Amino acid sequence: MTSAAAADRPATTAPLHDDRRLVLLVAILASFVVGLDSSVVNVALPAIRTELGGGLVVQQWTVDAYLVTLGSLILVAGSLSDLFGRVRIITWGLVVFGIASVVCAIAPSGEVLIVARALQGVGGALVTPSALALIVAAFRGGAQAKAIGAWTAWSSAAMILGPVVGGVVVDGIGWRWIFVLTAVPVAVTIPLVRRVTTEVRVGAHARVDLVGAVLAVVGVGGVVLGLIEQERLGWGSPVVVSALVLGGAALVAFVPWELRVSRASGAPLVPLGLFRARNFTVGNRATLSIYGALGMVFFVVTLFLQEVWGFPAWVAGLATLPPTLMLLALSTTVGSLSGRFGPRWFMAAGPAIAAVGALLMLLADDDPAGYWWSVLPGLVLVGAGIATMVTPLTSAVLGSVPQDEAGAGSAVNNAIARIAGLVTVALAGVFLGGEVSVDGLHRAMVVMALLLAAGAVVSAVGIRNEPAESTPVE
Repeated sequence: MTSAAAADRPATTAPLHDDRRLVLLVAILASFVVGLDSSVVNVALPAIRTELGGGLVVQQWTVDAYLVTLGSLILVAGSLSDLFGRVRIITWGLVVFGIASVVCAIAPSGEVLIVARALQGVGGALVTPSALALIVAAFRGGAQAKAIGAWTAWSSAAMILGPVVGGVVVDGIGWRWIFVLTAVPVAVTIPLVRRVTTEVRVGAHARVDLVGAVLAVVGVGGVVLGLIEQERLGWGSPVVVSALVLGGAALVAFVPWELRVSRASGAPLVPLGLFRARNFTVGNRATLSIYGALGMVFFVVTLFLQEVWGFPAWVAGLATLPPTLMLLALSTTVGSLSGRFGPRWFMAAGPAIAAVGALLMLLADDDPAGYWWSVLPGLVLVGAGIATMVTPLTSAVLGSVPQDEAGAGSAVNNAIARIAGLVTVALAGVFLGGEVSVDGLHRAMVVMALLLAAGAVVSAVGIRNEPAESTPVE
C-alpha cells in the first residue's frame, strides 16, 4: 500500500491481530460484570422483600430500575463509544458500576436500593455496546461469528455462577453481599481493559444527541413507571396516568427528533439509516419479542420456585441453571455453523424450540416434585432455543452495519433487548395478579410462548443469509 493510500484510509481501524485474544477476553469479562449482576439479583428478590418491604412493586423496581437506565442510556453509550473509543467508555462504565454496587450493598431502604440499581444500569449501559463493538471491529467474516459465539458462551458463565453462588450467599450471609460479589470482576477487568493498545473510534460525530437521550429516558422510564405502579395505585391514579402519558409522548417525539438531528448534524442518538439494512431491521423486530419473553420467564420462574414451591435461594439458583448450561455448551458451535450456513433458520428454529419449553411449564402445579416433569424439561428446551438463536441473531444484526457504526448498532440492538425485558417485567404484576401463583405462572408462560413464536415467524420470513466473506475462521 502506498503512503498516499495509507493516508486516505479512514481513522477507524480494527485492533491489530495481536490484540485479538486480549480484545475477546476484555469483551467477555466486561460482559461478565453486567451479566453477573442480572443473574444474581433475581434469587435475592424474596430476601430483599423480607428485609426492606414493599411487596412485588419493590421486587419489580429492583429489576427494572437497572433495566430502565441500561435500556435507555445504552443508546447514548453507543454514540459515546463511537466518538471517544470503546476502551475509554468501557473503563468509565466499570468504575460507575463498581461504585453503584457498593451503594447497593449498604442501602438502608428500598428507595436507596432502587436508586443505586439505576446507577448500576448507567455503568452497564456504558459497558455493553462497547464490549461487543470491540469484537465486531477486531474480527471479520467467519472469524467474527466464531468470536461472537465464544463471547456469548463464556460471558454466560456469569449466569451460571450468579444464581448458584448468589443463592448460597443470600442463604448464608445475606443478600447485601451479592452486590459485593458483583464488584469483584470490576477490579479484575479494568487493568486488562487498559492493556488494549489499539483504540477503535470514529471522529465524524460532532456531538452527542442529549435531547434524544432525554426523550429516550423519559419515554422508557415513564411507561415503565406507569406499568409497575398501576398494580399498587390502580390505572386511574394521577401518577400512573401522568407517567404513561408523559412517557408515551416522549417516545412519540423521539423518532421525528432523531430525523431532524440526522438532517441537521448527522449525529443522531439512533442512526436511523441503519434500519435501511434488512437484517438489522428484521433482527431487531425479532429481538423485541424474543427478549421480552426471556425477561418474563427468568423473573417469574425464579420467584415461583421460591415463593410458591418454597425452594431456598441456592436451590432455586441450581434449578434455573439449564438454560445457561445449554447456552455455554452450544453457543460457540452454533456460531461457527451460522457463520457457514447463515443465520436465518437458526433464528427461526431457536425461538420455536423455546416456545415449546414455555408451554411445557404449564404442567407445573402446587407440588414441588413437578419440577422434574414440568419446569426442568421446559427450561432445557428454553436453553436449547436460546443457544440456537442468540449468536446468529447478534451476527445477523451487527454484520449488517458499517464497522465505524458498530457501537451504535450494538447499542440499538442491546437497548431493544433490555427495554423488551423491562416492559415484560413491568407487566408481570398484570399477568401474576399481584402475587406469584400457579395460575400466574401459567398465564406468564402462555404470553412467553406467543412472543417466542412471533420471533420465530419474523426471523423465518424476514432474515436473509448474506454471502459469506472469504475471511478465514481463526
